[in-house]
Amino acid sequence: MKTTRQMHLDISSSHFSPDTISSVGRFRKMVLSYYAEHGRDLAWRRTRDPYRILVSEIMLQQTQVERVQEKYPAFIASFPDFPSLAGAPLPEVLAVWQGMGYNRRAISLKKCALRVVGEYDGALPQDAEILETFPGIGRATAASICAFAFNMPVVFIETNIRRVFIHFFFGDRDGVDDSEILPVARLALYGEDPRTWYNALMDLGAALKKTTENPNRRSRHYTKQAAFEGSDRKIRGHILRLLLAEKQLTIKDLAGKCREDPARIARILDGLEAEGFIARTASRYTTAGR
Repeated sequence: MKTTRQMHLDISSSHFSPDTISSVGRFRKMVLSYYAEHGRDLAWRRTRDPYRILVSEIMLQQTQVERVQEKYPAFIASFPDFPSLAGAPLPEVLAVWQGMGYNRRAISLKKCALRVVGEYDGALPQDAEILETFPGIGRATAASICAFAFNMPVVFIETNIRRVFIHFFFGDRDGVDDSEILPVARLALYGEDPRTWYNALMDLGAALKKTTENPNRRSRHYTKQAAFEGSDRKIRGHILRLLLAEKQLTIKDLAGKCREDPARIARILDGLEAEGFIARTASRYTTAGR
């Protein structure tokens, strides 16, 4: 049996032509074989519950799988379904979310739950176009939910999928556009079991990131993530943690605890208030109540 490292070396040196059906067929066989031998066992892959899959998809946006594996069980234990999340106070949701980053995703999840309960009798719609209208859900996430929750043969591109197709079908080309990838992705789709197919593509994409120079750098859509240290995003998270712990604080309090200029803290607080994270009463700030 091949070791994981040997398999990685094999996939790293294989290339296919996007112009022939036989080439795409061989590619599909290779992807599924890789998954059969090296597929990851992840908690959200052991369920068909649309709610739990929605939670995992929102968590996985801009967050490493390893971090989601740590936080997902606690979130599901605290809010096991749409009604429990819809009915939970926002500070409670944010408290459980702490450590995930990009806290607006927690608000989006709660808003999604409120909409599912209020407009769809507690059942997540099985329609990507409708899901795109939900807070925090774009085209790729909507399609991903349809594939994993409902096993629908949708075609979409996200980071790991893009990495796989660029590596195997676009050689050393730079500036590869998603519009070039989509026809190949549509042809390659394993329509008999889209859920397994997309799990396989994502696992293969994750493996390629560790064993090759990141193919996504050759995508026209590639952007390097801004540094986290010293960023507004880091300070936003710090402010939310402080408010969750201490309930009420002034700008002066927060500036001292964050060791930042009060003017910068005031600007960040304005943004957090506008987005619904916090509320202001006179000169004091608290986390929003709902």
